[in-house]
Order: sequence, then C-alpha cells, then structure tokens
Amino acid sequence: MSALLVGAGLLAVPAAAQPTGAPPVSWKKCKTGDLSGVPVTQWHLFSCATYPVPIDHDDPGKGTVELAMMRRAATKADERIGSLFMNPGGPGGSGYNRPTTAGNRLSPEVLERFDIIGFDPRGVSRSTPLRCFTSAKKAEDVMSRISSVPVTDEQIDTTMGAYQDYGRSCEENAGELLRHMSTKDVARDLDLMRQGVGDDQLNYVGFSYGTLLGATYVNLFPERSRAIVLDGNVDPGLRTSDGIEHDRERAQGFEITLAGFLQRCAENPDKCAFGAGDPRAKFDEIRDHLREEPITMPDGTEITLDQFNDSTGSTLYTPEKYEQLASDLESMYRQLHPRPGLVPELLTVLDVPTQLGKFDAPADAASDYVDDSYFAVNCTDKPFPRAPEQVPGIAAKWEAESSTFGRSQAFSDLAGCSSWPETGQDVYRGPWAHQAENPVLLFGNRYDPATRYDFSRRMEQQLGNARLVTVDAYGHCILGRSACADAFAANYLINLEVPEPGQVCQPNKQPFS
Repeated sequence: MSALLVGAGLLAVPAAAQPTGAPPVSWKKCKTGDLSGVPVTQWHLFSCATYPVPIDHDDPGKGTVELAMMRRAATKADERIGSLFMNPGGPGGSGYNRPTTAGNRLSPEVLERFDIIGFDPRGVSRSTPLRCFTSAKKAEDVMSRISSVPVTDEQIDTTMGAYQDYGRSCEENAGELLRHMSTKDVARDLDLMRQGVGDDQLNYVGFSYGTLLGATYVNLFPERSRAIVLDGNVDPGLRTSDGIEHDRERAQGFEITLAGFLQRCAENPDKCAFGAGDPRAKFDEIRDHLREEPITMPDGTEITLDQFNDSTGSTLYTPEKYEQLASDLESMYRQLHPRPGLVPELLTVLDVPTQLGKFDAPADAASDYVDDSYFAVNCTDKPFPRAPEQVPGIAAKWEAESSTFGRSQAFSDLAGCSSWPETGQDVYRGPWAHQAENPVLLFGNRYDPATRYDFSRRMEQQLGNARLVTVDAYGHCILGRSACADAFAANYLINLEVPEPGQVCQPNKQPFS
C-alpha cells in the first residue's frame, strides 16, 4: 500500500438569507420505530435530526426544505476521526437509516472511529418529499398503466400516454422543488450537513448513483474533501452529457451479467438447478415465449414478460439469490416442457414485484424507493430529447443488441424523461478531474449489472486522482461482500492509504461455488 500525500404541493418555509456558515445540527432522540433491528443495548449510540437547507441555494429567500438525518456515534469516542456520510444511490434511495445497518457494509474499525451519518436527500422519503400526485389513488391510476417491457402497439401507446400524464401531474403538483433536484443541489446540501456536524472536511461512502454525488462533491468542494469512497460507479461524464448512450450501455451491462450468470450456471450443473442442457438457449426460450403470452405456474401464479424482466434484473443485483433464480428458471422451463410426475417447484424470486431493474442502488436500498424523486433527479441530470415519438424506435434498436434488457431500459428514463416538465439548469456536468489532495477510492465489480465495470474504469480516468480496486465479483456494489475490499476501504478511511495500482479483490463467495 502507498500512503497518500496528504408538491402535492411542497409548502416552502420562508427563510431569511443564510448566515455565513451552516447552523449546527440539532440532534435528538430517534423514534423507536426508526431503530428497528438495532439491539436495545445500542440505542444510546443513535440520534436523529431534521436539518433545513435552501430550496434554491442561489436564492435562499425562496424557502427551505428539511433533510432527515440519523447518526450512529463512534464507539471509540476518544479515537474519533470525524463523521462518515453514506448515500445508497437511487436516485430516490432512502439513506436515513443507513447507520442502523452500517455494520453490513463497513468494517468494525470504521464504526469505532467515525460517527456514521445517514440522510434522505431532498425530495426523498422522510425529508421534504417531492410529490407529483395529490393522492395515492391518482398515482396508481397513472403508474398502473406503465409497462416496463411494452411490446404491442397498444402496450406502447398506453405506456407513453401514462408517462405524459405523469409529467403533467408533476408540473401541476410538485412545486418549486421540482426545479431544484439536480445532483449538484444535493452535493450543496451535503456540504451544509458536513458543516452542520462540525467537520472541516467530508468523509463519504457512496453506492451506485451515490458515486455521482461523491464525484460531484469532490469537484465542487475539493478542499473540503478528505476521504471519498465510491462503490459501483457510474460514468459521470456520459451520464451528464448523453442520457441515451448512457442508458444504452447500461442495458448492455445487464446483458453482460446475465450472460455471465448463465455461463457460470452451465459450468456448475451440479450446483445450478438451471445448468442441465444449454442454460442460454433455455433462458431465451422462456423470455421469447413470454413475449407472446404469460406462463401460468401450477399454483396459479401468472408470470408476464414485465414480471420476468423486472425480477430477473433485480435478482442479478444480489449473488446470494442466484441459486434461487436458477431454481425458478428451471421451474418455468419445466412448465413449458411438462414431464409426467415432475411438478415444477414454487417460485421464490421471479414472482416478487419489483422496480429495482431501473433503480441505481444496492438491493438493500430498494424498500424506500420513490419514483418521483428518481425521475426528478435523472430527468434533470441526464440529457434526453423531449421527443416521445422517438422512444419506440430507440427501444427496438436497443432490443436488437440487448435482447433481454434493451427494451425495458428504453421504456424507463428515456420514456419518462421525454414527457417530463422542464427542470432547472443548475447541473454539474464537469470537468471531473478533481483537485482534492487525497485520491478517491473506487470499487468496481467485473459483473455489476447496473453499473457495468467499464463505468468504474472511466470514473477512475475522469477523476484523474483516483484509485480503482477491481473485484472479480457478480452483483451490484461490493462493500460488505468482500473482506479484501472492506479492508482496503477501512485502511483508506482511517489512515488515508490507498491500494497499489491494479489491485484485484475476490468476493467472499462466488455464485455456485
């Protein structure tokens, strides 16, 4: 190792001009329900707060929004280094209760030396939420008409019509916050929170979309950046300059991981239930059948193309579920090819409703997923043409090269943003070569579906002063699943040391091993 050199209706609260410096965070006791899963003997470590930040950082007179924050105190207070902020990605992922699960991602020595800070970004969950609908029923009336993989003309027309209604509802109901949802806005919020907890410099761990937030912060505030860890990286330059090409390559990332999963299954038929015969051909047969009609399982469960695509994509995030995915695929294949006396097993992952396929965050961040903030950020940050009529043609092209995930990727951000209201233009689009004293530490999995490995390599190139650790692993993000990566992260956060160039880590466990 080498040492570093050292809404419905947002109601804005009127605010006077901000004083020089941010106000301190006023920590209070957390609600008991927010500490679910935390042993009672550890409750004393946790405190919570709401923190006001300007809706518009350039015009504080427009009012404020509140950010929900949680802190887990360092367990060795006399050796405390500072605070460590965490963001789970999304955009739209709730990071508020990250301190309660920080032990799943961070080494014990990190928890000893840092206060762990979780927060919901502006527009998300417990923070002042961005709301495009005035009621849950109105939201359901629109969202239920959106197909994730529309194939027929009727499905495409219905989906695009729903996206248009979605955009109109946001324009009518989301209020001023809708125009201030860029990642740059969130980075400026993060800097105020850093000041609010009393830290001179930021320590930060960001996952997936959270890597864009970290890259933005270190470029906006290089002198205020101490240790920045980015896991499951986006390509910041491409994401903020060409939304179409970014999402086309993102679909390819899912295909690369799917192909790797099927190949590994074929190589381990004794441990992979889907390994007999040709897993690739069998998978394609299931998918192509679903393009024509659903498959009804023996227990009456009906699997549609939407359900199959969404669930397959979401399961690829989590290698621990690959054996279940293989078992479910084999059950569906047997349903298409029934044999006397052989009843397909019940499904365990392919029948679970999910939207994770378009959600840039680790799988454990999905429970607080918020559609409105997802599109509000992406349709601000990622340039897309406001041309709904182009979407079906682009979807067909992407499907031709990414047979499983190309169409669904096109009918996510590209389709949604084609009818999204005009947003604020205060977006950070580079340059990305930061001037912070310390390198940024990056982790990238070779088979990451949502943020393909090439994106991590480009993040390293664009940041310049950065060090990438490659992990020979499947799944989305790696911290908490590789002792090697966890050790590098801990040493960097505590001692400001980075691994030597070209370092490769292994996960704790490989699929079907």
